[in-house]
Amino acid sequence: DERRIRQVLINLLNNAMKFTLEGGQITLEVNKWEDREVENTNTWIRFSVIDTGIGIAPENINKLFQPFIQIDSALNRQYEGTGLGLALVKQMVELHGGKVGLTSKLGEGSCFTIDLPYLPSEPEMREGLPTTTSEQESLFSRGAIQSRLILIVEDNEANISTISNYLEAKGYCFLLAKNGQEAIALTKAHHPDLILMDIQMPVMDGFEATKQIRLDPDLANIPIIVMTALAMAGDREKCLAAGANNYLSKPIKLKQLATIIQQILNP
Repeated sequence: DERRIRQVLINLLNNAMKFTLEGGQITLEVNKWEDREVENTNTWIRFSVIDTGIGIAPENINKLFQPFIQIDSALNRQYEGTGLGLALVKQMVELHGGKVGLTSKLGEGSCFTIDLPYLPSEPEMREGLPTTTSEQESLFSRGAIQSRLILIVEDNEANISTISNYLEAKGYCFLLAKNGQEAIALTKAHHPDLILMDIQMPVMDGFEATKQIRLDPDLANIPIIVMTALAMAGDREKCLAAGANNYLSKPIKLKQLATIIQQILNP
């Protein structure tokens, strides 16, 4: 689950930043390794988050992964946190068949490791196959949906949660921007297949962001669906004039949204 593993890594990186003083160093390493101690060699992907922070005493290492256990109440007052983070990290990794490791020395820093089972990529899996079965065709067609990237531009947390969870359940990948400037930057960096654009946002509103995206020849053909609470006469026309392909008034009907996305991406 790409989203959950991303959350795990962000959690570990946030912790590293929280407990590393200014001038310290934080490193993220990714390696593939083989465990030759088991009968059939197991291959793993290892993510290592290494910091030069305050470190952890050996007797406290096991406590870190237990929910609501505070190894030092003074530290928890100094560095914000709920005490749930690493317990959830451990749970998410183990649900993926993985394992969490930690080495640390007080005053010198820590190294958190996440080991996940390695599965070959699609080209490796398909290598040597003379034909494609109907079952494989079905898998590849579902993969085509999952490869579609949607940029959600929205600043309301409730709307973000509702829309992102729905798109994830439908098999789409997504990015998130919370204002028009972020939307333009992410669109240039990632070239999403479709943009869901809110109108009323801080820094830069959706009208201006849509116009700016349409001015860039490399981005001009990316479909944009405007989602807005503006529902007055002429608002739809204003959104389309700014460069939107479609217009939905809030509250968004999720089934209608999914239908429009499918019509645009798979005409």
